[in-house]
Amino acid sequence: MSAIDIQQLVVGAIQGLASSTIFVLVLFIGFCVVVGFTKLKKTAGGSAKVVKSLDERVTHQPMEYLPPTAPRGPADQLQSPELVEAAARK
Repeated sequence: MSAIDIQQLVVGAIQGLASSTIFVLVLFIGFCVVVGFTKLKKTAGGSAKVVKSLDERVTHQPMEYLPPTAPRGPADQLQSPELVEAAARK
C-alpha cells in the first residue's frame, strides 16, 4: 500500500463522514423548522401565535388563569396556620 493509496483512503473517509454529518444536520434542522411552523397558529385570544392548550383549541376561547388570591381548594397552602402566624409576627 503506497502513500497515495493511504491518502485517498483518508480523504474518502473524511469526505464520507462530512457528507453524512451534513445530511443529518440538514434533516434535523429541516424537521425543527417544519415543526416550528406548525406552532405558529393564532391562539384563541389573538394576542399570541401559540396554542397553549387543547382546551383553547377546542373552545376557541383564551385560557383564563386564576389570580394569585383565588382559593386553592380545601387545603389552601397559602393560608396555612403556620404562614398566617409567621405573617402576624412580622
